[in-house]
Amino acid sequence: MNKTTINILGISGSPRLASTDYVVRDALDHAAQKYGANTEYISLHNKKIGFCKHCDFCIKKKEGCIQKDDMEQIYEKLLWTDCILIGTPVYQGTLSGQTKTMLDRCRALVASDPAALRNKVGAVAAVGGDRVGGQEIAIRSIQDFYVISEMIPVGGGSFGANLGGTFWSKDKGAMGVSEDADGIRSMHRTIKRLIAVAEMIKE
Repeated sequence: MNKTTINILGISGSPRLASTDYVVRDALDHAAQKYGANTEYISLHNKKIGFCKHCDFCIKKKEGCIQKDDMEQIYEKLLWTDCILIGTPVYQGTLSGQTKTMLDRCRALVASDPAALRNKVGAVAAVGGDRVGGQEIAIRSIQDFYVISEMIPVGGGSFGANLGGTFWSKDKGAMGVSEDADGIRSMHRTIKRLIAVAEMIKE
């Protein structure tokens, strides 16, 4: 039994409801069932999120982003959570454009409060259609965001889950990743570490 209840926000950075959606939901289910975590899920599928315009409104006014779109609900959940799991499909060897746009727009959240994401724990899952398609590059890009935001990035540990959850979908969508036993193992190990670090911080 956990000493403290951990909140986890899972975000699928895919424009589709397919493999990345499955991976993030499965990870959240695992966190809830095995560790008693409170979970929330957001998909960027059909979300209206504008590109950061670098207008510096957020820096000058410290009132959030000048654009009022679907990022508003993401900001709210980011403030609520103890941990963040971001899942991205691999596009052209790195993270998806939808994921990158969301991360760019988080500048406004930190501009309003530099400690908004401080000491929250972050994990990543990346899904590629090829076995070696850019999963680690995508993961490292999101981990860079965590570091810049003063978060604590975690992976699943040596020998199988080094940087996080890495999946090979074979371009078969949810069925493909559900059959990737090594990928699911890497994700579950990462969730274990995510929970452990979050518990240490909260205690």
